[in-house]
Parts: sequence; structure tokens; C-alpha cells
Amino acid sequence: MALSSVQPSIESLLAQSPEHPHSWVLGSHPRVRQIARHAEKAAEVQCTVLVTGETGTGKEVWARSLHQLGPRNAKPFVPVNCAALTATLAESQLFGHERGAFTGAAGRSLGVFRAAQGGVIFLDEVGEMPLELQPKLLRVLQEREVTPVGASKPVPIDAQIIAATNRDLEAEVAAGRFREDLLYRLNMVELQVPALRERREDIPQFIEFFSERFSLRYGRQKWQPTADRLREFTEYHWPGNVRQLSHVIEQAYVLDCEPMLPNRIAKASSPQRLPFVNLDRLRDAAVKQALHTTGGHKGRAAEMLGVHPNTMTRLLGQLPDDSADA
Repeated sequence: MALSSVQPSIESLLAQSPEHPHSWVLGSHPRVRQIARHAEKAAEVQCTVLVTGETGTGKEVWARSLHQLGPRNAKPFVPVNCAALTATLAESQLFGHERGAFTGAAGRSLGVFRAAQGGVIFLDEVGEMPLELQPKLLRVLQEREVTPVGASKPVPIDAQIIAATNRDLEAEVAAGRFREDLLYRLNMVELQVPALRERREDIPQFIEFFSERFSLRYGRQKWQPTADRLREFTEYHWPGNVRQLSHVIEQAYVLDCEPMLPNRIAKASSPQRLPFVNLDRLRDAAVKQALHTTGGHKGRAAEMLGVHPNTMTRLLGQLPDDSADA
């Protein structure tokens, strides 16, 4: 059964402009095209989807594209970082609470499941979810309802569930850290996003895409790699996957210099190869870019920069007044 003509196709997402949030969904590798076909079918029927792959492969981009492909695209897309959930507050954060349900509950809270009503809830890093919370999530998936903390009756929910993880959940089940029945519920359709080193033929396309994006963003001349440089980038193993490739190219536009592979940066012996950089400005640019990339999510921005959330708060406070918009 084909998607309705009013819904975008995966091909239309591939054709989006470089600044479009779903443009990471590109490539001609057979596995990527297979994922695209499965994504279209899963979006059409709005079933539960598990997106798996290494860190930096673009799992959230695929989740957001599923949202755009489906009939819920006019409704909210609500991301949840399961790694940041705490056992004491997670139930309230996910399912909501009534006023006075616990100390400090001065008002009523919907929780993320009801906030995503009619749309999509994205459970990122679902393999990190506390074990004691997993049976409650399983019940939500089975019954399609939540019971807010302090409430006497459950509330029906209507949201498509998309989860993502970089962990081997079958190994987590064997180790007793993840419920097998929850894995089966989440894994109705699995999209296994390949590592960048497994789809090297797509690297030139990503280089072209990111070069166009950052050329527009920073007002720099677009980088046109030579055949030798393109071969170097294609042969590199990219342990951080597409995210690392994006950062390498963006760093070059920030510094207004030639993009360099990480191992070449470490081995660069001549300080003249890089221009003088004002470190405060570079820091501010990195903070603002992390916030832009994460849609203003301070926790994710801190994770992207590799700093503690408290450090992120301090860095935000040090931004120039005209930039402190996060």
C-alpha cells in the first residue's frame, strides 16, 4: 500500500535543502535504501520503531524523518533522553503528575507522553532506561494509557513510539539489564543504521552536503576537495560516524581553514598551518552551534561538547548579551 500523496516520500526528504533538519537522511548504499523503504512503511502504519546503530550515525535524524513521513507530521515530535531519567523523577517526567502528588508538586504536569498526544515520542538511548522503570513503559506500550503520579484513573494516549539505542539490546537482555518483553514491544520494526565506514561510497555525498550547509551558515567560500583529499576522507575510518564528519567540516569553516582529518590534526607539526584564533570567540561559537544543532536543548548541547551540564550553564552565562538567546 502506497503512502498518501499528501505525505512526503523519502526521496523528497533526500532532496531537501542543506539547512533542512532531515537532510542527513541521504546516501545510495543498498542498506540505506532498504532502511528508507522500511521507514516509509513504518511511517504509514504508525507502528513502534526501534532505530539502532553506533553513536553519530544519525538515529534521531531518521526518527524525525519518520515523523515527517507519516500522517502525524503536523503534531508534536517530543524527544526524551532516557539516559538522563532518574528513578525518583522519571515516572513523573514521563507520565505526568497531579497537583500535590509529592513534595514540590505545586501544579499539574502532563508528562512527555501526553505532551506528544497525536504526534511522536522519541525515546533516545532507550537502552539506558532504569530497569525499575521498564515494566511501566511496557505497560504503556501494551495498554496505550498512562497513570499520572497521584491520579486514580489512567489516561489514554495516542502517540507513535520511536526508540533508539547504540547498545546491543539482546546482550543487555542476557546481562539482565533490559527486559526481553520490552525489547519485543519496541522492536516491531528495526532500522539498523550502518556505520559510516560501512558505506564509504556515501562519504563524498555527505562532504558535499555539509560543505554546502556550512558555507551558507558561515558565509565562507565552499570547500571543493581535490581528488587526493576526497580519497583521504573516504578511506578514513570515522569512529564518530556522520556526526564526526560534520564536526570536522564545520570546524574548518569556523576556523576558515582547510578541513583536516583528526589524525592529521594531531600530527600537524607547523603552527602556521592554522590561523590565529581568538579562543573566547571559538568557545562562544561552539556553544551556540551546539545549542543550534540540538534545538536549544542544554543537556544535549553539553553532551555534544563533552562538558558537565553545570559547565554548560556557566558557558551560557558567559555568552555576549546579544547571543544569550538559549
